[in-house]
Amino acid sequence: MNEPSRACMRVGLTALTMAKYFRDVNEQDVLLFIDNIFRFVQAGSEVSALLGEC
Repeated sequence: MNEPSRACMRVGLTALTMAKYFRDVNEQDVLLFIDNIFRFVQAGSEVSALLGEC
C-alpha cells in the first residue's frame, strides 16, 4: 500500500462506522472482514508518532 498513514487509518474507521450504521439504524446483521489488521495498526502507530502521542 502506497497510501499515506492517514488514509489507511481512515479506511478502517470508515468501514467500522458503516458496519455500525447497518447494525444500529437498519437493524441488519453485519460481518466485517479486515484483510490485514497489521497495516491498520501500523498506520495508527505512524499517525500517533506524527502527532507526538507515543
